[in-house]
Amino acid sequence: MRSREGAELVRKRARELGFDDCRITTASPPASAGRFLEALGEGRHAEMQWLARNADKRVNPELVLPGAQSLVVVAASYGGEWAEEGRISTGTGLRGVVARYARHRDYHEELGRQLGALTQSLDAWGRPETRSLWYVDTGPVLERDLAQRAGIGFVGKHTNLISRQLGNWFLIGEILTTLALETDAPERNRCGSCSRCLTACPTQALPAPFTLDARRCISYLTIEHKGSIPEELRPLIGDRIFGCDDCLAACPWNRFARTGALMKAQRRADLENPDLVNLLRLDDAGFKQQFAGTPLYRTKRRGVLRNVCVALGNVGDVSVLPELDRAARDSEPLIAEHAKWAIERIRERAKTSAGVATPGFSPA
Repeated sequence: MRSREGAELVRKRARELGFDDCRITTASPPASAGRFLEALGEGRHAEMQWLARNADKRVNPELVLPGAQSLVVVAASYGGEWAEEGRISTGTGLRGVVARYARHRDYHEELGRQLGALTQSLDAWGRPETRSLWYVDTGPVLERDLAQRAGIGFVGKHTNLISRQLGNWFLIGEILTTLALETDAPERNRCGSCSRCLTACPTQALPAPFTLDARRCISYLTIEHKGSIPEELRPLIGDRIFGCDDCLAACPWNRFARTGALMKAQRRADLENPDLVNLLRLDDAGFKQQFAGTPLYRTKRRGVLRNVCVALGNVGDVSVLPELDRAARDSEPLIAEHAKWAIERIRERAKTSAGVATPGFSPA
């Protein structure tokens, strides 16, 4: 028999630790396992081979923790009061756009600390035989599908979670445990006929409802992808330098979004709209100093500056050509390649607008 008292204690403790929601489901395989395996078979996971390596565990939580009975899912909101985002900040240079969740210190650390504390409490209640594992976006678990079954929210047509209380703007973590806890009712899909997220995607990475092709997704291309960004997709990235919120921002459920205390304390004002030219000037030491402890750090200097070059190629003017010319000679080939592309883009725009070639610069 599943424990109601234990479930209530878990939810109460989660609220004390700052989480905005906490729900519970069983540890049985999610009904969506077949769709996940189909996506792998079609290669829609792009270069994220870690998804395929642990596919058997992802479709069966009991392989992750033998004897698992329950899955606790927590949510931490990073939405709420947001100013209208400008693409270029007048008077202070060209600015890049960072995904909203990444404008904070690394969520893995803060959510991990609190989730670890929740896990300790859970194990203490279930002594002596209880075993538990917690994850924040790191474990072989189909967390969004299980979160829907737990009632945290529903998977929208953009394949992300939507909460009726938090909108799109929240992060999740989970605890697998051998403790049998009373479960919450699952959430049902509430997208209806809305398709705003599908039409909002700049690269058409959402070819059909509930179908994401990571190979075209700006979040994948600017974060997970380690190599050269396909040239045909670079103009569509615009001034985004880390992630993309367009499909999330289009969702009407965001009218219910609110700021969560846990993430609010982790905000980094310098990541709101960072200066693209200043970023392009960063050496390894400067990059580490500015981005250590943030989500951008794991993409490394080569990845972030690659993205900065693409953004400057899309929104920059001839004033940034000297900086790009220097970047085109960077010792990191990935940065140099994208800087040369950006130079060509800006020169072509200058030709088109002025009717003449722009003298003085050519790709190194």
